[in-house]
Amino acid sequence: MSNVTHDVVEIFRRRTRSPLRPRSSDLIPAIFPSFRRVIPCSDTLILGEAEQWGRNIFIIAQQKPKPENLRTKEDLAKLNHGMLTAEDHSSIIRFLKRAVQKSQHESVSVVTLIDTYGADISMESARHFQAFFIAQLIRDFLTLPLPTISVIIGEGGSGGALAIQMTDRRAQFDDALYATAPPESLAAIIFRDPTKVREALMVSKPTAAELKELGIIDHVLPSPKKVDDINGYAKVLGSYLEKTVKDLGRRKLAALIRLRRTRAKSFGLYKEEAKKRSGLWSTFFRLTPLRRKAVVAPDLKTFSLTSQDLQPGIDWGEQNDPAINPEEYVKCGDMSQKNSGQEKGCGAVIPLSRFLANHYVCPQCGHSLIMGALGWINCLADPDSFQEMNRDLSASHLLHPTLMTPEYQSFITRQDQRSPFHEALVTGEATIFGYPVALAICEFYFAGGTMGVVFGEKFFRLAEYACSKGMPLISLCCSGGARLLEGTPALMQMVKTVNCITRIKRYGLPFISILGDPSTGGAIASYAALGDVIIAEPNALVIFTGPRVMEARGFPVLEDDVRGRALCKNSRHIYENLDFYGDIRGIHEIAERKDIKISIYKYLEYQRSCQPVSNRYWSPGRKVI
Repeated sequence: MSNVTHDVVEIFRRRTRSPLRPRSSDLIPAIFPSFRRVIPCSDTLILGEAEQWGRNIFIIAQQKPKPENLRTKEDLAKLNHGMLTAEDHSSIIRFLKRAVQKSQHESVSVVTLIDTYGADISMESARHFQAFFIAQLIRDFLTLPLPTISVIIGEGGSGGALAIQMTDRRAQFDDALYATAPPESLAAIIFRDPTKVREALMVSKPTAAELKELGIIDHVLPSPKKVDDINGYAKVLGSYLEKTVKDLGRRKLAALIRLRRTRAKSFGLYKEEAKKRSGLWSTFFRLTPLRRKAVVAPDLKTFSLTSQDLQPGIDWGEQNDPAINPEEYVKCGDMSQKNSGQEKGCGAVIPLSRFLANHYVCPQCGHSLIMGALGWINCLADPDSFQEMNRDLSASHLLHPTLMTPEYQSFITRQDQRSPFHEALVTGEATIFGYPVALAICEFYFAGGTMGVVFGEKFFRLAEYACSKGMPLISLCCSGGARLLEGTPALMQMVKTVNCITRIKRYGLPFISILGDPSTGGAIASYAALGDVIIAEPNALVIFTGPRVMEARGFPVLEDDVRGRALCKNSRHIYENLDFYGDIRGIHEIAERKDIKISIYKYLEYQRSCQPVSNRYWSPGRKVI
């Protein structure tokens, strides 16, 4: 692209988002004369087969709208043009199963063409477990017993692109962009202004050259001079695909799958740090006691009362008169300094000690606040049983130097002041009613529990520890999604954590996923959706894209439909349409915070009872033989 501007905003506006840019439906016929489209497909998804280069090619392609698709008012009013829905993802999963079946008789390769703003963020897809489908597709591509190739031909946005991008070979045109989120959404989240596209693109580092340096793609394709040159794009793409299909066809599938796993383990690590990893195993499993037993939420609004403050009608429950037993209090419905006057609640005045002992839940009406990692550890683990792992691991140890900007360093410093932990994931070993488990707890007080390279690395090390000890893995999701300030490496932690779960399953160990409030973004679209058992809080927000971003992009939001209780109810219908949902089972159980520990142990006991008789008779806290 020597004759094309290298300014990332100009690339984005004039080429990546150009309405004249070739779409998948333009390139596929020019490269694959024998292509046969599979029905049903949607306007945004192309599925089909072709015989070429001595193999049967299964093609999965995303399709942005062309100018002729946007001529009527109805077309323009449609907000999810170019975004794959939950139904589209279901079609891809079934198509991949068909490819595997056909590979038993023929040589089969899978090619994906990526060009999307992101996954569909409509309420319709959210109700149908959109995030769960993305997690399933990432897992399927990591384990698929077929050679796979992906090419970003235009725009790769968020999980919508990642769902079909984790392949054996990954290429991108030099005028294409691939980011953690579409620039408008990223700007709305970081800068609270969707028009700050330039600032968002500078943060996300989405160009092919940057992504190759970060190890997210492995080949950059030169684009033709003119953005509407279909033949020029097709010639470059066809040549790359022919060479790569033939090369992968000569390789053993077992070796390809091992390489996928190896690559997934290192996503987000700076190359020099990845080289050191082989000598760090002695520190991977270092356990240390918690430094603090309890920390009040940084935004919790508390106050003190005296006898003069008592008002007739205030329900004090079983508490003593505050004039006799002074302490701090909270008021249900006005607990957060950030959302003063905007909360639901019954108005009860609750002693702070009672509120904390009840895990940040009002004992009168059940209204709850988001709880930090220490609160969740106290809620789930036996007293004084939790030993923390990799306490001091930080982004400065792992992240590529170009991503450790002064702005990001300042951000990390501010988060350190809000949390007793140094990152958004706290990992370690604990017991639950005496049963030893590996625990991964999101720390919402640190950057909203967002997934970054440290989050993914700590999850990986915990999974390795669980495998080495034969322990169940328990995760508590309370996350706002990917750490946007880390750019695309943060998005890749979705792949890294999914790969950890596939390893846990190869060891035959149980994985129980707890969905706290909120469970959003990359966390729910990766490891948190893959639990053997998934337990959610009744009011947990469970959705891929947060309501604020949906509203900023013009999508209506019905939060009650994507809360834990409603989605658990929807999960019952999955069993009536197993062909559509595949391996997805949604949310298995709803439990109040005070009851989650008992629910976990119920499944752990069941798992133990399914072990061979010789392994059943063990005392809690003792390793199973």
